[in-house]
Amino acid sequence: MLVLTRKINEAIKIGDEIEVKVLGIDGDQIKLGISAPKHVDIHRMEIYLDIQEQNSEAAGVSTDLIHLLKNNTKKD
Repeated sequence: MLVLTRKINEAIKIGDEIEVKVLGIDGDQIKLGISAPKHVDIHRMEIYLDIQEQNSEAAGVSTDLIHLLKNNTKKD
């Protein structure tokens, strides 16, 4: 994992098309702005995992791995 330190109004680039900018800091929360092409899906991790779980259930695949990932994510 790459770990970077940024201040308000500083950004990082991911490839040529994605920029993540720190818009604000309030206590232990930060506000991020993400500029990306419309074809790039952007979700909070918990939403992403829920989508994966729903897709797995719809496909009839076991959701044990999704639950494991969800529980490990909550610890970080």
